[in-house]
Amino acid sequence: MARLNHILLCVLLLVGSASAADQADRKITRREQPEYPEVAQKMNLHGTVRLKIWINSAGTVRRLEYIGGHPLLAESALKAVKGWKYEAAAKESTATIELKF
Repeated sequence: MARLNHILLCVLLLVGSASAADQADRKITRREQPEYPEVAQKMNLHGTVRLKIWINSAGTVRRLEYIGGHPLLAESALKAVKGWKYEAAAKESTATIELKF
């Protein structure tokens, strides 16, 4: 049973690393910094927002998905990343990014 668990763990790690290889290694050509929300400033709130982004072949961010982080910071992060531009590529790609506030 322990051997089977070990084999399953290895398979899961290999599958996870294969899907990570599909993620974008494209360089950012235009990056907008997110605005630090006024309410977050008043609360002295800091943290990291994680987003998954889909980048089309032209390098434009086509879709965004909020994964985690403080909700007060998320809107600002989404707005900034929507304006990012990446290098062109042969096909669409995805990336998971973190923005620190």
